This record gives sequence, structure tokens and C-alpha cells, in this order.
Amino acid sequence: MGVLMSRRQTVERVQKVSLAVSAFKDGLREQPSTRRRAEAGTARQGTLEQEVQEGEEEALAGPSQPEESSASKAAWERLRDGRGVEPEEFDRANRFTPPAFIRPKRELHDDESPDISLEQREQILNDEMCEICEVWTAESLFPCRICHRVYHDGCLRRMGYLQKDSAVEVTETAHTETGWSCYYCDNLNLLLTEEEMYSLMETLRNCKIIPESCLTLDDFLHYKHQVHKQQFERTMPEAQEEQAALQFNALDPDKKGHIEWQDFLSHESIQLLQKIRPQNALLRLLTAKERERARTAFLALDQDHDGFIGESECRQARHTWFRKHQKEMLSCNVSISHVGPISEGSPASSRNGKSPEKILPATKQEETRSIDWPGFLRENVAYILAARPNSAALHLQP
Repeated sequence: MGVLMSRRQTVERVQKVSLAVSAFKDGLREQPSTRRRAEAGTARQGTLEQEVQEGEEEALAGPSQPEESSASKAAWERLRDGRGVEPEEFDRANRFTPPAFIRPKRELHDDESPDISLEQREQILNDEMCEICEVWTAESLFPCRICHRVYHDGCLRRMGYLQKDSAVEVTETAHTETGWSCYYCDNLNLLLTEEEMYSLMETLRNCKIIPESCLTLDDFLHYKHQVHKQQFERTMPEAQEEQAALQFNALDPDKKGHIEWQDFLSHESIQLLQKIRPQNALLRLLTAKERERARTAFLALDQDHDGFIGESECRQARHTWFRKHQKEMLSCNVSISHVGPISEGSPASSRNGKSPEKILPATKQEETRSIDWPGFLRENVAYILAARPNSAALHLQP
């Protein structure tokens, strides 16, 4: 109990400091510049005010535009802090204070190959108490399919993370093979460090992407063309443009003609992780549930039990094992400790009798190349991470 109280006190202290800093910044914004100079007082006050102003200008600097609207500034702030979309009309009265997300930091040993054994299975244990209120109420807790956290649906509502149809989705999928990702795991953008996030924000600003907006196919292709030209100083080849169009279709599974902001942000976050971090560093992001699911997939594909699978089988895993399952694929309730995938031959492996996505035939070179367990993890780690969000969109098209 002492640990829980210490944790709660720490969270409350961080929230109070965050509120105090926000209030101080809002006060500085509302004061006229002449009055601010008159009330500067001591040199210490002037120095502190200058630091706050410089920090705001550096964080909110627009793409060579003189001024930005308050809504646009708030959107860039939410993007920087990883808070997601928070409409102004959303009423937070009588709600819990959302957590202050802390972005990860790279460690010196991150690029070294982690020791993930194939033979040694990991015991999957979920927390016993709600992540938000820290109260145990047995079967009414909903587990995350990625991490060890569990939640009350009422606590998620008071946090503002369950709205409209999302509440039904949690209650219907949390205890099934499909599973449900909590608000930490659902947001791939939270995997980025501060440096990586500022790099992504700079790219979005340079390409005139407006945060929290939907992107049509033309918008998406124009963005991809600009990014490619900035990186390689030449136009994007036609083959890559076709791949970008396929990725757009994967991000728009309902064929609405546009992709949601959160899906676009998750796609760009996983793309940036692939470009910046080596595969060993990505492997360290996998949770125990994801590692155990990868073991199950590899052992199922290794029919002769020699520790190797073919390239075509490795590619098959990206299409049938490490991808999100649609809502129509829900099966009967299973234990919350179950982390295995839906088998390819099961009734739940297709949508309403429709065949799964067609997999291209393997080439002779692919059929002859053998892949061991470490290689299997390295080649599929990005697809495992990309399958975390609850959205039906495929954030990394195989």
C-alpha cells in the first residue's frame, strides 16, 4: 500500500506542477506587453519571463507564418505532448485529470541485440488493480491486449477515453481474441522520443500538414512526394507512388475517401521508427504479450521443428498473424491471459465467409531462404508494433 500511495502522490505532484506552469503561461499571454514591462520588477522576473516566451516561441513556431490561430497552436501542443485529439467542446467537468505522458529516452544499450529466447516461454500476468483508480474489483476489469494494465470502463469514461461507440468496443472485445489496446498502447506516437517527435513535427510543418485534420488520397500522395523530394532531392518514382496509394487504401478500410488524423499519425510514427532506430532497438519495445504471440506464430510455422522457417512463411505471418482482426472476427470469450493469434484455419480468420487478403506467391529465392527465430523477430517487429492501435486501419501495409 505504501508503494501505491507513493505512486499516487507522485502523479498528483506532477499534475499540480503542470497546472501551475500552464496557469503561469496563460497569465503571461493575457497581459499586455506594456503592462508586462511595467510589472517586470526585478531582473529575476524578467529572466524567467524571457525563458518562458522563448520556450513557447520555439515549441509553437509555425512554418514561416506570422501568426497562428489559438486552435492551431493548441493542436500543435497536443501533438507535441502526445495527448491526441481533444476538442474544445469536450466537457471535462467531473472527470479525472488526464495523465501527463512522458516520452521515452534512448539508452546506451538499446542498439544491442536483446536476448529473447524461443524455448523459454514468458508468464503473462496482468495487474490486479485498475491503472486509474488503483482499486481491485475482479471480473469488471478490462485488460489491455498489449501491456499488463487493466481498467474499469467507468474510470475510462471519466478520463474521457471512452466516448460513443468506443465504450461498446471495449466491453465486447477486451476479453476476446481480438482484444483491446489501452490509451497508452493505442497511440504509436508515444513510442517516439522528444527528439524524434520534433523531427516529425518539422516534417509536417514543412509539408503544410494541419494537425488533427483528415487527409484525402491527393493530400496523402502530395505529402509523400514532398517528403521524398526533401529526403532524396528527386521526384518519387512511379512504383513508390503506387505503394503509397496502396498504403492509403490500407489506412482507409471503410472506403470513406479519407484517412483519420490518428491513423495517419500512427503510420508516420512507425515509419519514422523504422528509419531512425535499428531493429534491435525496436525489439526492446515489444511487451511480454507481443513476444509470446510471436513465439506462438513461429512455432506454428516451424512444422519440422528444426528452428527455421521459409521466407514465404515469414511473409505469411505479416498478413495472417501480425495484423489487426476486424470486429466481425469476434469469437467466444477467452481468458484474459490468452495472447495467441486466431489460427488461419479457424472460422474467425475470415470476414463473413470472405477469403483473407490475397498473398502474393513466393519467388524461388524466397522459398530457399531460411529464417531463424532472431531473424523472424527482426523482420516482423515493425508489423507487430503497427498492429497495436484499436483502429481497423493497417498502419504498415505488408
